[in-house]
Amino acid sequence: MSPLAYGKNALTRTVKIFADMIEHPVQNLKAFFVDDWSKRSQILLFMQTLDSTLRFSLGKFGMKSNLEKGAAPTAFIPEAKALAERYAKIVNGKPTALSTETLLGIPTTAHILGGAVMGRDSSEGVIDRDNRVFGYENMYVCDGAMISANPGVNPSLTIMALTERAMSKIPKKNS
Repeated sequence: MSPLAYGKNALTRTVKIFADMIEHPVQNLKAFFVDDWSKRSQILLFMQTLDSTLRFSLGKFGMKSNLEKGAAPTAFIPEAKALAERYAKIVNGKPTALSTETLLGIPTTAHILGGAVMGRDSSEGVIDRDNRVFGYENMYVCDGAMISANPGVNPSLTIMALTERAMSKIPKKNS
């Protein structure tokens, strides 16, 4: 984690981080050394609709993404920053962000979806409406890969509902 710092480049953001640490040393120490982090901290998630597509592939150092179409996602959303700052004032807290977002400008998501989407046949998707993989017997996809686009909310219940529906289509095994 690092202090919340926005700017056009990494150098500007780094300077803002150090300035914040000098200006608010006690707040930063309290934010970084919380005695029971899971009970005494809160994570705000900010979602927005962005019509774009990323393609994931294997890179030299693990997974990498490339923009396929639309606007590139950004780690710096003015509305998210304003929300975090307003909330911090209400709870007398210190807004922070992931260091990879602040220093490197790499946005983070908790919900990577797609990759094995539904279609009428294998020319349109990887799985059918009952989550069966085209061309494979008894193989199903029942995770976030089956969802073609972010629904704008946490997809957990959508994934669970689609999985329960798929499992209800599997015939009971005769003993």
